[in-house]
Amino acid sequence: MSEFLRPFHLAFPVKDLEEAKSWYCDILGCSIGRESRDWVDINFYGHQIVAHLSEEIGSTHSNEVDGHNVPVRHFGIILSQGKWKKLKNDLTSKEVDFIIKPNTRFKGSKGEQSTMFIEDPSGNTLEFKSFRNDSMVFEK
Repeated sequence: MSEFLRPFHLAFPVKDLEEAKSWYCDILGCSIGRESRDWVDINFYGHQIVAHLSEEIGSTHSNEVDGHNVPVRHFGIILSQGKWKKLKNDLTSKEVDFIIKPNTRFKGSKGEQSTMFIEDPSGNTLEFKSFRNDSMVFEK
């Protein structure tokens, strides 16, 4: 792992820890790390996300991005094209509702990417994307 590409840490609110553990493991294939009665560590594609029990959940704000209303508050992962397609097929077969269905945005530009948005049981929005060319992730 390079000096600059290290696992990130993200903490986010959930209304029910058992429901969150089940969803992240059964739907996304994540695994559980340490946990307490108020939080649980989740291995999210090699990154540490932590679900914290909270009464304050969700946000409804969105911005228009390439013809879609993208929830402002969201997190996710950039996958290879093959892993993105596999996840899309897995989510479809599990009949997961998409907030934004799998699509390709910024077609023909150097930022072209496949993307899809889903919501966990607590209303947290997740985006999964794959760039046509990974070297364009931070390109202006």
